[in-house]
Amino acid sequence: MIVIFDGICNFCESSVIFIINRDRKSKFKFVQAQSEIGINLQLKFGVNSIKSETIILIKKDKVFYKSNAALEIAKNLDSFWPMLYIFKIIPSFFRDKIYDYIAKNRYKWFGKKNACMIPTTSIKTRFL
Repeated sequence: MIVIFDGICNFCESSVIFIINRDRKSKFKFVQAQSEIGINLQLKFGVNSIKSETIILIKKDKVFYKSNAALEIAKNLDSFWPMLYIFKIIPSFFRDKIYDYIAKNRYKWFGKKNACMIPTTSIKTRFL
């Protein structure tokens, strides 16, 4: 599974670290939306992470974004996080309204960087 994220967004970077710390089996790989690989994957799947203000999950050639991506990620984490998948019963229209509100304000609330994050050596193998 590949997670495409906004590499200059502090909240997005924190979310990636959150996922890594709860993914002991290393199911997820990560790529910054602004990187060459990230751009090529977005073109291949017809999505734009930055314009859509969303995290994107690619799982076996299927694309998830917004709250569906977040819930699909949670479903594949360790511990009790998969229980959050119960929120899938709420129509995505409602879930995505909350997601969009957070995404729209993420730079204001959490800030952003001038450049994409550089993974540490301990997690570098998890990045494309």
